[in-house]
Amino acid sequence: MSKIWNALTRRKTEDINEGESQLARVLSLLDLTALGVGSTLGLGVYVLAGSVAYDIAGPAVTISFLIAAVASAFAGICYAEFAARVPKAGSAYVYSYVTVGEFVAFTIGWNLILEYVIGTASVARGLSGYFDSLINETMSKTLKEVMPINVGFLGDYPDFLGFGMVLVLTCVLAFGVKESSFLNNIFTSVNIGTILIVLVAGAMNADPANWSIPESEIPEEKYGKGGFMPYGFAGVMAGAAKCFYGFVGFDCIATTGEEAINPKRNIPLAIVISLIIIFLAYFGVSTVLTMMLPYYLQNPNAPFPEAFDSIGWNTIKWIVTIGAIFALCTSLLGAMFPLPRVLYAMGNDGIIFKKLSKVDSYTKTPLLATIISGIFASLMAMLFNLEQLIDMMSIGTLLAYSIVAVCVLVLRYQDEDMEGRDVTIRFPTVIKQFFNGNSYSVPNDLSSAITKVGVVVFGVVCILWCSMDKVFEFGSTDSIIALSILGVVLILIAVIIGFQPVSTIELTFKVPLVPLVPCLSVFANLYLMFQLDLGTWIRFLIWVFIGYVIYFVYGIRHSTQISRNINHANHAAAALDMQRTNQAFEPDWKVENGKREKM
Repeated sequence: MSKIWNALTRRKTEDINEGESQLARVLSLLDLTALGVGSTLGLGVYVLAGSVAYDIAGPAVTISFLIAAVASAFAGICYAEFAARVPKAGSAYVYSYVTVGEFVAFTIGWNLILEYVIGTASVARGLSGYFDSLINETMSKTLKEVMPINVGFLGDYPDFLGFGMVLVLTCVLAFGVKESSFLNNIFTSVNIGTILIVLVAGAMNADPANWSIPESEIPEEKYGKGGFMPYGFAGVMAGAAKCFYGFVGFDCIATTGEEAINPKRNIPLAIVISLIIIFLAYFGVSTVLTMMLPYYLQNPNAPFPEAFDSIGWNTIKWIVTIGAIFALCTSLLGAMFPLPRVLYAMGNDGIIFKKLSKVDSYTKTPLLATIISGIFASLMAMLFNLEQLIDMMSIGTLLAYSIVAVCVLVLRYQDEDMEGRDVTIRFPTVIKQFFNGNSYSVPNDLSSAITKVGVVVFGVVCILWCSMDKVFEFGSTDSIIALSILGVVLILIAVIIGFQPVSTIELTFKVPLVPLVPCLSVFANLYLMFQLDLGTWIRFLIWVFIGYVIYFVYGIRHSTQISRNINHANHAAAALDMQRTNQAFEPDWKVENGKREKM
């Protein structure tokens, strides 16, 4: 059991024999920001805003986007600090491997694979649905008649257009990172221009009365009770869980640690800048869309062509339509970009199949990982429907974001050289340390242990809070009492963590207001996870089970960290032998490189 525990908790270190990365370092701050914006501003702007407003949140979709943006911002700045600490390819996978341990790293890496595969597939499916709606759904109707899929957990028909689009862009990505980045910059520029046209044209035709439609004018009961929040607060929060999908993608910036120029500076900056641009776009677009057309008249597959068609602005309709197709293409490219990098990082560490880490000598990209990623994502796009894909992507992403926030907390309250700081661990000392009554100015084993236990307890109480929120009726006396008590416990845990001495390590970017921001990130992510349905949880657990089978059958035995640890141990032993040999000679002699030399 001790060996298994040591294997699960072994942390990634650089091998003394490890060379420079084979990936090309060519991405500037502009490239990184465009990658983050391009991978995020796609399906969420042109499809998600209308579909969530239609039957989930109504005009309050704007609030849903705001809540999702806050949750994403918390996660985003946590990612930014990690990028400043560990500028390596692999994103949150590498971050957790360095700080927490191999098993947690595999879990988060496996979930990132889920996020990026399904992100690619969902954008492809959304692009196909958008195009289909422009031709009066001719494609979907024909395929449903000719090749129906009568399986409950799959789509209604095979989506060959989505399948083909993924394969085409896989070839673009496989050709080279600089070339695909150049294409992404062009697509992103078109996308931003299209969004500006939507905002201006939509604002000119906005009617604030569409935010306060009385219940008597609602055509059917299924459209709620009218007003700004026709589906109530529950609809707003369910909408936030869906809208969270719209912000997924900025973390692809963090996967470029070995391809970015000056990664410790440019990656954090790119994450922050892209999140600001993304939020302003979503909030503005959802505002003008729900003011242009009543929420119950929205087209959930292609809302903007429907909205501009209803007011007779056909020229703007087609400009937005063409721009939306370009935007969905760049979102597809951005969604695909990180996946081969995560597979490359995990394959390079040996916890999945090592051949995935092979870098092509000509393209300087992980070619095999890119091809396998494209094939897998294209099959998902062909077989699953959009709603199933969005929910599965959200749950994996939210778990990854939660682990990143936990890692920030753990790292902020520990130093690398704590072992030399002796502390007396007795019961009174431990109790006093809850509020730093021992007046420690730098982290030590005791303060770090209190932080780690506090983080675990905080997560457990968050899960209890979210569970009770689902069990109790919203607004009832029982729910208010139970949730208030648990809320006080959460605040107390955060205060105890905040009293512990913080790390003295200097970074180019640090998360502000620690532990408040990471704790809020964990809470928000878990809350949104509990808004997803049971079927999504079942599919997610099946995916996690498959991953653990791969890890315990292959990864735990083939991890390159095993050889790294052996190399470090041998190097340390050789250095110790050298030191002892030097001390055995006269004071004016030394042994260096196996030779005895006069000092």
